Amino acid sequence: MKNTFIKKLVLVIFLGVSPIISIAQVPQNKWIAVGDLHDWISPTGNEIELGRTGATRTQQDGLQWPAQFRYQDVKAAKAMWIATTNYDDPISGQFYNYKIVHNGPRVLNKESEFMTVSDKWKLIGRFDTPIVVVDGLLASELIYKDEVDEVDETMPYDRLLTTVVNTSIGVTIKRNIYVYSQQNHGNYFIHEFIFKNTGIIDPQGTVVSKTLTGVYFHWQYRYAPTMEACAYGYYWLPQSVTWGHSTLNDTRGEDPNSGDPFRCVFAWQGIHSKAAFDNVGGPNGVAGGDGRLGAAQYAGTVVLHVDKSATDKSDDPYQPKTTEPVLSDDPTMTSGNNQFNAEQMAREYQRVAAGHPALRHVDLVGGGFADLLSGAYNYGSNPGGFSSAQGFGPYELAPGDSIRIVTAEAVAGLGRQQCYDIGARWLTGSPPFTLPDNSTTSNKDEYKNAWVYTGQDSLFQSFNRAIETFNNNMVIPLPPPAPDQFEVTSGGDRIALTWSNNAESWSKFRGYRLYRAINVPDTTYEMIFECGPGTANPTIVNSYDDLTPQRGFDYYYYISSYDDGSSNDVKPGISLESSKFLTMTNEPAYLRRPAGTKFADMRVVPNPYNVRAKDLQFGDSGPDRLMFLNIPPFCTIRIYTERGDLIKTIEHTDGSGDEIWNAVTSSRQVVVSGLYIAHVEVTEDGGGFKKGESHFMKFIVIR
Repeated sequence: MKNTFIKKLVLVIFLGVSPIISIAQVPQNKWIAVGDLHDWISPTGNEIELGRTGATRTQQDGLQWPAQFRYQDVKAAKAMWIATTNYDDPISGQFYNYKIVHNGPRVLNKESEFMTVSDKWKLIGRFDTPIVVVDGLLASELIYKDEVDEVDETMPYDRLLTTVVNTSIGVTIKRNIYVYSQQNHGNYFIHEFIFKNTGIIDPQGTVVSKTLTGVYFHWQYRYAPTMEACAYGYYWLPQSVTWGHSTLNDTRGEDPNSGDPFRCVFAWQGIHSKAAFDNVGGPNGVAGGDGRLGAAQYAGTVVLHVDKSATDKSDDPYQPKTTEPVLSDDPTMTSGNNQFNAEQMAREYQRVAAGHPALRHVDLVGGGFADLLSGAYNYGSNPGGFSSAQGFGPYELAPGDSIRIVTAEAVAGLGRQQCYDIGARWLTGSPPFTLPDNSTTSNKDEYKNAWVYTGQDSLFQSFNRAIETFNNNMVIPLPPPAPDQFEVTSGGDRIALTWSNNAESWSKFRGYRLYRAINVPDTTYEMIFECGPGTANPTIVNSYDDLTPQRGFDYYYYISSYDDGSSNDVKPGISLESSKFLTMTNEPAYLRRPAGTKFADMRVVPNPYNVRAKDLQFGDSGPDRLMFLNIPPFCTIRIYTERGDLIKTIEHTDGSGDEIWNAVTSSRQVVVSGLYIAHVEVTEDGGGFKKGESHFMKFIVIR
């Protein structure tokens, strides 16, 4: 794992800490982030509410799709419970009619209830994390999101995340998560759980051999598309939408004779009573909004396999036995869960074994407001919406027996550009509006919603691909690996890009594609260069000079390797490409000027600086940006107020002719309107300048 070692070493040097001290002694969460779907994963086998940082602001930062963009989170919380009956507890010395151990949605005891086996917590990669560098800085989110522990080039998937967890009920959990970065399969994860009655009940490895009866494995999924439109994002929808108050939950496959294509639960955003407009899809319809759809995702989990019993490993089409939704904020079900509270566990077991409801949640809500639904499934009020649920059982597990359950979790829906286009049409357009079936309507909400609802078909396609992958022993066609090194260097008249040639040994490799975004990485990218047979640049190269950047703007890049298209399992003939996330830069490159040659050519741009004219200056990439141009290659720039107060000192040491200042003082205060003076002092000979020479410039800031 050379690349991972280099990343860790650079981080250690940068942070100035000892490598020994920096190694965590307790397993920490890991990220899956190589495909279009990103998620943080807990070593305990399940991801609870506030389980990553403990902060409310990051409650919903899991299950991100499309992960290229900000705030695309759809998971507020999950729970995984293991339940049994007639349990003589060796820990408490009590007998329980119903015994349940809890991992979420809010309660988790990692010390004595769900205990991770540290050396079994691993992220294994088909390839190591590429090294991405911009102007000498490590410049990829995968620096901390893709900590590969082992490399196995023979794997038929891109990442395998595995963990082993002992529980105080004596059931050991092994979870394997299979991950793909290929463009047709990058929006789902396959979760394989093996629950084995090992009898291990504590961190010391104490074994208590006993047969477990009435065993259920129960999951709760609190889906909430998405933070972008809600609290902690851009706040254009009511706050409670953030944690799923208006989420609609649906199921399929409760009856194997119904003709449903699969067994699943899934969710999307329904209308909220306090929204100022129809909020299906989360449109930005507030004053000054652009209409874009901030919550058009559909999220769900599909069942791929469930053992019939500990002795019959064939798939049981009658599982899951329970799909009744759970009230997300029920204080007796989702808070204060206690493995030694007999009364509470009896109530919980009723939910775990509740079976299938007479009406699905979406049918109970009907055309109404999901946040106002009350009295459903014998619950009272509805403070925070409902979570989907899947319960598998009941099983009998003798010592050594195991049950295997395999599911796939996926997110799908409208593409990002569609979210912009459809949302803008909904906000400002006039009828007729074209529906997905090419018919028209004069109702803009009907138009918007019909397009959002196509996300269900997209999700179901993803479910079918996951099923096919599982049935094919987890094997899919794989794209070539990304270049394992990608370097971007800002220059005076160009931005130079170079990359390694490791992908060229791939049997079906055909070439490279280079993509660029302007201003921010949270946007769409355009292809600016392609090389390979049949292209305008048929010769394979490993470098490219981008000659089109404009001064003062930030540029972000990624490079992909692509194949000949013969392996594409969904769109034959279309090339499979390595994932953008493997080489996507998160540090800006920008055009630098050659060093100046005389003081008379130096400029401050813009001058005057006017905060209201950012679009005429450096745009979103630098709304407070000023630039010193044609300056000496090595100099000190001191910025003073009109009365002579020194507010900022900048050491210019890169040998170029420009330096950026974002109008912030040394004490991190934004400068106010006024006249300012820049004193430029040469610190080394070069570019026609002599050390010690200096010059003054005046400029104006208008706010």
